[in-house]
Amino acid sequence: MHASVQEYYGRILSSSADLKTSACCTVDSVPEQIKPMIARVHPDIRARYYGCGLLAPQALEGARVLDLGCGTGMDCYVLAQLVGEHGEVVGVDMTPAQLELAREHQEYHRQSFGHARSNVRFLDGYIEALDALDLDAGSFDVIVSNCVVNLSPDKPSVFAQARRLLADGGEFYFSDVYADRRVPTAAREDQELWGECLAGALYWNDFLAMARRAGFLDPRLVTSRELEITDPTIAARLDGIRFYSATYRLFALPDLEPTCEDYGEAVRYLGTVAGSEGAFQLDRDHVIATGRIFPVCGNTREMLARTRFADHFDFYGSTDRHFGPFPGCRAPTPEVAPAVEVAEASCC
Repeated sequence: MHASVQEYYGRILSSSADLKTSACCTVDSVPEQIKPMIARVHPDIRARYYGCGLLAPQALEGARVLDLGCGTGMDCYVLAQLVGEHGEVVGVDMTPAQLELAREHQEYHRQSFGHARSNVRFLDGYIEALDALDLDAGSFDVIVSNCVVNLSPDKPSVFAQARRLLADGGEFYFSDVYADRRVPTAAREDQELWGECLAGALYWNDFLAMARRAGFLDPRLVTSRELEITDPTIAARLDGIRFYSATYRLFALPDLEPTCEDYGEAVRYLGTVAGSEGAFQLDRDHVIATGRIFPVCGNTREMLARTRFADHFDFYGSTDRHFGPFPGCRAPTPEVAPAVEVAEASCC
């Protein structure tokens, strides 16, 4: 499968226009402060961009970031501007042709960003075998990945390796493709469907279980959209499976609870994260307006108080008293309507 993916992205695709589905094309709105950063990326790299979401997590100044499946380096070169000259971005990919293009333009981007030295480097390797690279455990503040985990034949190892490399309070922030059911064997063995980011898509519940086993105890959904499979020959081979592009954030916090619990705590956002002055979005269900006292569950408080976001919030309350389940918590997946009408159903 590694060889098949390398062939598809190294030789068959010459640009993102060659893709046959929208799985690897972002439609997320680009924050205004990111647009000039994208414009500074070399056009050859922008043309070979296959990401399925916009990877621009907040508050990255000075951070050390790892990009899993960096391809030609599009996200790396945007992140290099966000972390600044005192931060670092490391990209890992297994496709030599893409890494060659990424490295070819390192000096171009150093000059474009006005850095005295390049703050980006690229490593040849497999995202499920990061322990084979010279990367220290707990040495990254943020790990990102853009429509690549689905291409891995060993996804549990990807999550386990990401957790090992993150510092306590660090974050795995990534976009990928998911399915509303387990993809059958015939589709999983279709090389074109692998290259189009569909055959390797994880079923929602399998992903959530896998992430939690790796130590990411409370996955948070940031954005999602259903994919439109417009190529009729591909749609026919998918037998009605519905696919979604989604962005998640997984925090390396070992003491999170399995459910959202209410301790009467609250936060107040100070409006100090660049680009998010009016409101801070933690995930789909937590958009916190500047200056507002915002009730939060215990896990959400931990995600803000024990991470790089701590200095941007005031915190109120403690865990001395428990009030039961936190009201209004939602499931960590999109609300997916049935594809067909169901006459009757029973609970399991």
